[in-house]
Amino acid sequence: MHKVTNIVLGGLGGQGVLTASDILADAVFRAGFDVKKSELHGMSQRGGSVSSDVRYGAKVFSPMVPAGEADYLLVLEPTQVEVNRPVLKADGVLIAPDVIPLDKLKNKKSFNVAMLGALSALLDIPEAAWLDAIHARLAAKLHRLNDEAFALGRAAARDRFHPT
Repeated sequence: MHKVTNIVLGGLGGQGVLTASDILADAVFRAGFDVKKSELHGMSQRGGSVSSDVRYGAKVFSPMVPAGEADYLLVLEPTQVEVNRPVLKADGVLIAPDVIPLDKLKNKKSFNVAMLGALSALLDIPEAAWLDAIHARLAAKLHRLNDEAFALGRAAARDRFHPT
């Protein structure tokens, strides 16, 4: 892979945007790619906007996704879709919060992991790398819950973006 893949995660403080970007960066690294990550905290302690850029490929030189160059925009909060949309390139993919069926999510705190599951369905990163990264970052007592949330997101994205 010579191309750099650009991903921006956005949401509000306390939603797990930074945890999700850490997991994403770890999964990509475990899959053998060079990866760079940056964060913009804003007013995260007060529920303000938070975003994180993750770039990966054979060789990545900068952690920042240039405006209008994100291949994927993953947003955890509906109010943050339009705030972050300018980073998405014309043919980029928006993964909005409505992709996850909330009635099937067992714990709302695992929503960020469910959204990563949705993203995972669109990237060529082995599922094992994702699960290893999730397990490395989150407490062992939460592994089963997060594995289920990840699977839910992965299935939801396949239905949304690749219907059969």
